[in-house]
Amino acid sequence: MADVPSIALRDGNSIPQLGLGVWQVDADITARVVTEAIEAGYRSIDTAEGYQNEEGVGEAIRSCGVPRDQLFITSKLRNSAHGRDAALKEFDETMAKLGVEQLDLFLIHWPLPSIGKYVEAWQTLVELKQQGRIRSIGVSNFNEDHLKRIIDETGETPVVNQIELHPRFQQRDKRDFHAQHDIRIESWSPLGSGRLLGDSAIAEIAKKHNKSVAQTIIRWHLQEGLIVIPKSSKKDRIIENFDVFDFELDDADMRRLGEMDSASGRVGADPATASFLF
Repeated sequence: MADVPSIALRDGNSIPQLGLGVWQVDADITARVVTEAIEAGYRSIDTAEGYQNEEGVGEAIRSCGVPRDQLFITSKLRNSAHGRDAALKEFDETMAKLGVEQLDLFLIHWPLPSIGKYVEAWQTLVELKQQGRIRSIGVSNFNEDHLKRIIDETGETPVVNQIELHPRFQQRDKRDFHAQHDIRIESWSPLGSGRLLGDSAIAEIAKKHNKSVAQTIIRWHLQEGLIVIPKSSKKDRIIENFDVFDFELDDADMRRLGEMDSASGRVGADPATASFLF
């Protein structure tokens, strides 16, 4: 079983560079999916209050046979709970569903700038971290202006920003700011929500290495220094997505993948305008 590299976080903790995302995994199969992933070697699991499958993740944590301190569990604050009281209530529910005493990483799922409560939400995460209930805190889908505001108003810098990122939408304009503030980038929708799996150019690179398109894209994320959390509910794909440590993309491969970036490549919502509640 491959050893997954760890990414050091600015607060002294670390996170496995490759994990399993469970977005859109049905609640009734989540425990099975997460258990199969842990058996395959995954130690990082990424869920969220809005995914409505935290209980399944918790069931897998309890039954998998791997010590809790060897697992890295991430969840995210739902969009409708940015106020302090609501955030505290939802966090208590998250901990009950997961069945853990301490969460490894908790993120604000979306900034929702039109609502304007993300600083209050961030202050609440800081409070929970100070209480020892969360080891590390971060954000998801935050643009530079959102990050600047929470850092300036609280003095606390997120360790991670989880954003949409894949070869067709590489978010190069965000990389320098994150590096300057030692904020690690975690890629969601790393395979472009499946839209890249039929890409002929990536298929050529994959064939050269005798790997699948998905494995090739995941390897690109790893070599870019990104944290990556591909999602699958199929056991064979879960295993395949983890089998990415026995090859390396060369400079020509990385250049070719880098050239696929497009300003129009976004497949998810725009954080500047997203205002949906869940």
